[in-house]
Amino acid sequence: MSARYASAKAQYAALGLDTEKAIEALLALPISIHCWQGDDVRGFEGGGALSGGIAATGNYPGRARNFTELSQDLEQVLALVPGRHKINLHAIYAVTHDAVPRDQLQPEHFAPWLEFAKRRGLGLDVNPTLFSHPLAAQGMTLSHPEEGVRRFWIGHCKAMRRIGAHFARELGQVCVNNIWIPDGLKDSPADRLGPRARLKASLDEILAEQYDKALLIDAVESKVFGIGLESYTVGSHEFYLNYAAKTGCACLLDNGHYHPTELVSDKISSLLLFADVIALHLTRGVRWDSDHVVTLGDELVEIAKEIVRCGALERVLLALDYFDASINRVAAWVIGLRNVRKALLQALLLPHGQLRDLQNAGDFTRLLALQEEYKLLPLGDVWAELCARAGIPAGGEWLEQALACERTQRA
Repeated sequence: MSARYASAKAQYAALGLDTEKAIEALLALPISIHCWQGDDVRGFEGGGALSGGIAATGNYPGRARNFTELSQDLEQVLALVPGRHKINLHAIYAVTHDAVPRDQLQPEHFAPWLEFAKRRGLGLDVNPTLFSHPLAAQGMTLSHPEEGVRRFWIGHCKAMRRIGAHFARELGQVCVNNIWIPDGLKDSPADRLGPRARLKASLDEILAEQYDKALLIDAVESKVFGIGLESYTVGSHEFYLNYAAKTGCACLLDNGHYHPTELVSDKISSLLLFADVIALHLTRGVRWDSDHVVTLGDELVEIAKEIVRCGALERVLLALDYFDASINRVAAWVIGLRNVRKALLQALLLPHGQLRDLQNAGDFTRLLALQEEYKLLPLGDVWAELCARAGIPAGGEWLEQALACERTQRA
């Protein structure tokens, strides 16, 4: 134990806070790492540009081009971030020798990922990929007016559920299957109800087969809009919030998928009152859902505090979701993951009971003053101790390791 950590431990103990318990809780908490940061959401199908209202901007060197390179980059990430992790896979990251239609994907098409996860003690989460495909070109998938198109995407979502359950059985860790669709319209719709009715019917069919929730947790994710889909989004927050409440699947909140002044941190407590679990995708929107690397900003800190003070570390399924092609991709992963863990550590080391009592007593002067004073508690010294125990660099020395992929001179 360093002298600085011993001093910090004593300062927190004076507030009734146990740094040892905080470190233990944070190291045990799994966070899902989104594989698509490493290759700008291109996947392994050999397709071209992204579609579906999303875009990865920048042309920084070192993009992973195949499973080997992507898994090597993830190895670097895992060596630079403390704690337990999962890998979050989109369907387009299937490792196949020949083109396999998405509705015919099988567990064997993800065998290298499963072996990677077993070797590293990781869990796996899955996402059907309902974008960057000819049958998604018109901006409609599960809500498409043509039954044949809907049948393809329904088949694809069913396939990914089967694959997710297989992962869970093999790894002994629950798999989160998250459904996000790009469905919407560029201009004002003539019919809002019809597409949503078709989406509901498609989801009902996809989720009809029951899986043990110890194996598979299904989640549905809303969005305000996408590029080329500015006027109408079929899968709105209201749609999915009600659908999740009615069916028992998880409502997934992406903090970049709401209006700029709408805060996910304010939504967490409400959902926890009515749902067994909720899911979060952590990102950083700049003016819109621009998927910037997560920084240690106010909203991330508030999200972490809500999770901790609601006693919901085991009920909130955490994952990252951003893709920045303008900076080193391994560094982008590491910066975001470390910041999420720092925010959670800070939340674990706040006297929430004391602050709650001040609020209930109406002592808002003391509440505000102490909230500000606690921002200068020696969190960095506890973080350094946590990293040392995990064998992870605590300070900026991690950066040189993250930048190593630039030296491989990938074209």
